[in-house]
Amino acid sequence: MAEEEQAFVVRDRRAKGGAEAAPLAASPSKPSISATSSTEPVPAPPVTFASFVISLGSSSLMLMGEQLDPNQASIPVNLPQAKEIIDLLSVLEDKTKGNLTADEQTVLRDMLYALRMKYVTLASPK
Repeated sequence: MAEEEQAFVVRDRRAKGGAEAAPLAASPSKPSISATSSTEPVPAPPVTFASFVISLGSSSLMLMGEQLDPNQASIPVNLPQAKEIIDLLSVLEDKTKGNLTADEQTVLRDMLYALRMKYVTLASPK
């Protein structure tokens, strides 16, 4: 008995309003990804303050040995560079005090707390 090919569906979850976009490809006879064959470029999501903070925080975590993507090779630990990013986020916190939304302030505060705790744990003599 021959195996039946199963179709797959590609969904763009970046649609406005958080609603899921319609499936881009769902052909049971032959799988294809129509999103890559389109000549129109897909617009990137806008950069926000929160995404900027998360990006910097992720970089710092990777420099402290966290492997955020299991498919990628790990980066060697570099505590001085990780501390530099933490210090940069601290300056950003000081300079933006009173100018952030509650959500932005929470993201920045929580990211700094997590990074500082991880740094202290790694920098402490064992």
